[in-house]
Amino acid sequence: MPKKNKHIFQIPHVWAFTTYFAEGFPYSIIRIISSVFFRDMRVSLEAIGLTSLFGIPWVLKFLWGPQVDQYGTKRKWMLLMQSLLVVMVIAAAFIAPLSEGVRIIAILFFVGSFVAATHDIAIDGYYMEALDEKGQAKFVGYRVMAYRIALMTGTGVIVTIGATTSWLTGFLCAGVLLAILLVYHFFLLPKVETESIPIHRLFQGMLTPKPLILVPILAVLFLFLRWLFSLDWVHQIGQSLPVLAKISFAGWIGIGLLVGLVLLTLFKDRLKGLLLRDRDSFYSRAFIAYMDRERIGVALAFIILMRTGESLLAAMASPFMVDLGIKVHYGWISGGVGLPFSIIGAVLGGWLISRYTLKKTLWPFLLAQNLTNVVYMLLAMYLYKFIVLNTGAETVVPIGHFNLFLVASVHAFDQFAGGLGTSVLVTYLMRTCLAEFKAAHFAIGTGLMNISGVLSGVLSGFLAGWLGYGVFFGISFLASIPGMLLILFIPFLDSSQKGERP
Repeated sequence: MPKKNKHIFQIPHVWAFTTYFAEGFPYSIIRIISSVFFRDMRVSLEAIGLTSLFGIPWVLKFLWGPQVDQYGTKRKWMLLMQSLLVVMVIAAAFIAPLSEGVRIIAILFFVGSFVAATHDIAIDGYYMEALDEKGQAKFVGYRVMAYRIALMTGTGVIVTIGATTSWLTGFLCAGVLLAILLVYHFFLLPKVETESIPIHRLFQGMLTPKPLILVPILAVLFLFLRWLFSLDWVHQIGQSLPVLAKISFAGWIGIGLLVGLVLLTLFKDRLKGLLLRDRDSFYSRAFIAYMDRERIGVALAFIILMRTGESLLAAMASPFMVDLGIKVHYGWISGGVGLPFSIIGAVLGGWLISRYTLKKTLWPFLLAQNLTNVVYMLLAMYLYKFIVLNTGAETVVPIGHFNLFLVASVHAFDQFAGGLGTSVLVTYLMRTCLAEFKAAHFAIGTGLMNISGVLSGVLSGFLAGWLGYGVFFGISFLASIPGMLLILFIPFLDSSQKGERP
């Protein structure tokens, strides 16, 4: 724990909010706002679909997480990445009006996505360095709240400015906001770490022959995979198996991560000897240290499965609102009702975890999160006639004020329970991290947690279309049961374990 802070702006209540706002805001720009910008610039839907490639670094960030642990400090990495993000967003502002601006910004955002993903690694690592286990649980609500507010700021404020005035003004406002956060973090963010190896040593090492040869090899591999996915016979497979066609390129990378870790688990001893030939390899030790623990297979299964039901529901919640005939109300239901309840759930969840421990709160919080699926099932069945009348209709039949209130109440419960669930899930991921490899291990955990989202998003549309919303939401609850049952067997719940190897 750092020494007692002397300035009000250095207390965790403030910097836990600002750092995670700074984490969520670039994500909203690169992953969400970019799609609105490109469509506003009359880019084809097919080309906009390729922006899913921007998500690749968030799936692959575990690959360079060990470097963030080994070199410099998380604070230095954070400031460096924030500086690059400020430059990127302000550059996008002035490039936007140019005739070739769309292509340049697409390249800029693709490169920026690697910067933003590295920025995420640094912030997550800093949070775990600056706070002890109890503090991490206590302030997890602040980080979840800040991240969600950042997404709303991007999709609400910046999109509105860009669409109604100009994208130069919109991106410029975003860049100024990031710059203000950078200045605050530079001068007032507490220094809580001791630097082991100077960060410039990493960049010097990247100029040696091995890394320089690796770059073109990876580029060729990437181009080969893109070419492979463009072949006619691959498209024919996609047409015969629509589920596979729905998986994005980034999704396949996430599935590859899962397969790789399964193989690492099955052949752990053989691969351990191979990876640890170089005893000084921090990179190899980080991965082996994560996998070489008792009951780690159960922990990995829980991390992958714990959000399955929630992911299925989230993928179909918005289409459900549209088919119900209340798309014109979705904005105020989401922002005016959902966001406040989400924040309340996240903050309350963090406080309850710090007071009653993760072990006591994990089961009830996840149960509350997944009971939302049952509530949605009952709502869909109750309003079934409106779904039938309004799906695809040019003129919708009003569902009535009471039913609208009912939908808003269900959404409020969904977001509140989701805030509770997110608090315990993030706390558990932090508990699985070893002290020496905090950033790398959290990056692995978050990458695995997103796998169920990828697969659930692919299956949800087919299931909902085939079964109807009511039955689909019921099945999505059943899909959450394996993850909840695994709570009985997972390690790292007791504070005495602290994610350490036995």
